[in-house]
Amino acid sequence: MQDWNPALYLRFANERTRPAAELLARVPLTQARHVVDLGCGPGNSTELLVQRFVGAQVLGIDNSEAMVQAARKALAQARFALGDIASWAPEQGADADGIAPDLIYANASLQWVGGHEELIPRLFSQLAPGGVLAIQMPDNRQQPSHRLMREVAELPQFVSHIGDANKVRTEILPIGAYYDLLAAPGAQSACVDVWHTVYQHPMESAAAIVQWLSGTGLKPFVEGLPASLQTEFLAEYQRRIDVAYPQRADGKRLLAFPRLFLLAQRKA
Repeated sequence: MQDWNPALYLRFANERTRPAAELLARVPLTQARHVVDLGCGPGNSTELLVQRFVGAQVLGIDNSEAMVQAARKALAQARFALGDIASWAPEQGADADGIAPDLIYANASLQWVGGHEELIPRLFSQLAPGGVLAIQMPDNRQQPSHRLMREVAELPQFVSHIGDANKVRTEILPIGAYYDLLAAPGAQSACVDVWHTVYQHPMESAAAIVQWLSGTGLKPFVEGLPASLQTEFLAEYQRRIDVAYPQRADGKRLLAFPRLFLLAQRKA
């Protein structure tokens, strides 16, 4: 997949940061020495961590060079590094002072990583005693916004370029499965909390919905197409979005956006 576009991602920074703030508000830590933001993007979520845990070592990890560079420019109080969430482990060198993380925080990133049955317990095991794993993931694959991506991708002019549209993004597990992974006997969890929130984002137009999703969910569908087909794909997708999200009383469109939250604390 091509690199991410920080400027496009941040056009809806307030909407993207809201669930990050609400996840952090539920973290039951009064202080932390070492905090890791997995999939930090351009640093908008990392900034929340810096503000909450003053004096902590805050490390942002992302596999996008563009996102890491944008985060470094935006937030000097944290350290940022390239890394793959699927294989990430805490550093043991001088930069980390050998401190296991008190908080591993992943806002809207793990949905791009497969193998959650192994990944989630592995991340949890990296925490310091009493540490917290905090995760938020979009759970919108069956919403019109994402169902229509797959429908358009299956049209004859696009399918040969995109391939199997159902494999473009990892299918996350049912919410109960995440609970079971961390609440099972032997998991060393002191408490586990899982919940769903369905945000209703007022959007100015169907075009605004497409613009929002162009920075995230639409990216892997569109980027492999020739330029002429990219324009055609987006036009057809916007036409269907216009029907699926009708105007409300004020002329805006309500974009329903379900998100899954997972919070687990290790035994002290």
